[in-house]
Amino acid sequence: MAALLWADCLAQFVMWTMMEYLTEVWKISVVHAAGIVNIFSGLVLVLQLPMQYLVDTIISKYWMLVFSSLAYSVGIGLLTMSTPPVLAGFVGTCSEYKPECIVKGHKILFYAALGLLAFASSSCSVESTEFAEEQLEIAINEHISLSLIQREFFKLLLFMVPVAAIIPISYIKPWNLRFGVSAICTVIATLLFLSGTCTYENKEPEGSPLTSVFRVFVASTTKLFYRLPSDASELYEGNDTDDSFSDSDDSSFVQPTCGLGCLEKAAVILPNGTIEQQETNRWRLCSVTEVEETKRLLRMIPICLTFIIPGVVSSIGNTYFVEQADLLNKKVGNLKATTVILLPYYNNVNKRVAKMYTGCLLLFALMGRKKYVHVVGFAISMVAAILCCITAAMVENRRLDVARSHGLIDKPDAEIPMSLFWLLPQFFLLGCFDGIREKSIDDFFTDQCPRSLSKYATLFSTAVTGLGVIGGVLSVYLVGIISESKGKMHKVVINNLSADVVDVSLESLV
Repeated sequence: MAALLWADCLAQFVMWTMMEYLTEVWKISVVHAAGIVNIFSGLVLVLQLPMQYLVDTIISKYWMLVFSSLAYSVGIGLLTMSTPPVLAGFVGTCSEYKPECIVKGHKILFYAALGLLAFASSSCSVESTEFAEEQLEIAINEHISLSLIQREFFKLLLFMVPVAAIIPISYIKPWNLRFGVSAICTVIATLLFLSGTCTYENKEPEGSPLTSVFRVFVASTTKLFYRLPSDASELYEGNDTDDSFSDSDDSSFVQPTCGLGCLEKAAVILPNGTIEQQETNRWRLCSVTEVEETKRLLRMIPICLTFIIPGVVSSIGNTYFVEQADLLNKKVGNLKATTVILLPYYNNVNKRVAKMYTGCLLLFALMGRKKYVHVVGFAISMVAAILCCITAAMVENRRLDVARSHGLIDKPDAEIPMSLFWLLPQFFLLGCFDGIREKSIDDFFTDQCPRSLSKYATLFSTAVTGLGVIGGVLSVYLVGIISESKGKMHKVVINNLSADVVDVSLESLV
């Protein structure tokens, strides 16, 4: 299982450097490159919900992880093949890292690789933790235990192996070798995971409560021209009553709520057959409880739309911020660092702030104010987002001033004599923003989702954030229009240093 997490870390590293690859090798604009990266990142988040549904209904966790590990290997392999030197002799093109050496075949391989990596990353993110917990529970039941030293050793191994692999890879300059070494490491990780096949216990899918939502839509559509009974007690309830929908001590019947009455037709009992006969087809007859759960989900949509905007802000971290970092001086004394060091820094801040927020959540719960926590947390995260954008804009203005003072505006390949560590404050604030935002939105969905769908609460939150990240493509496009409308000077900067795109995008987000 640790091997799959290592493969996921390598895939994150590859996508972290994708902005640099697209702008340096493909020579496309930052606007275009950011759009590609945002769509990929958004798909990884959005696909987690359907992947979980597939696991619960069709494919078991083990087979999903097998497909995920294979997709990782094939995806990074195709990404390696999409670099100009690899297939230069086969397709008859040049082997240099120039746009004229990239033909249609390279682009097909590249986008196919991104699709496979998006599938692999989303399915691994959803299933790896649950599958590991299942195997651990089985081990405990079989009286297999590990000492404290063994557990700490495995935790250290889980952290150190990907770090030991990523740091040397980040210093490899040729892109075909950088992607190629990552592909080899991913194949090894896949083989390590598959080597434990005989020890894994594969549980068959048991069905998904989300299916009831689809059944309500189908059943209400098929009964669209039937009238609702005047007495709500004549609707079908069945034996799956949920006390959370009942306002009285007698929970034998759930009273339908106002609004979305068309969905209540899914619980209408038809006169042309007995209840027993209609109960056999659950796609034609649903209980009032199932209808109310569906209503609750639909009523969450308006507030969910407000969660899309934070996803737009979050998407600038692995696009514009990375492009900023790539243009700065990376020397630390006599050593030269890489932009990859910002990734663990951001992840560490994210996790630590999330833990602090969880502690505050427990404190508010003891004070009896738990229901306000996710609201306050979301507000705090938005303040952190604004401060992050303001800080990034100020740093970018300074970088522009340094570039102008050294005459580097028209030299896109020149390194700006300004330290990479000027970006630490904005990555710190971005980590604070994402840590609090993720936890507060998760708390909202956990609190508002129907009890039977609580398993999907976090996935709903992730999917909404993913829509925001994809929506960042629109913001990137608008930023490009705004920047180009400012005149020739901005156009020169966009094509060379890509600086004012960052500047205007951050200011517009604020």
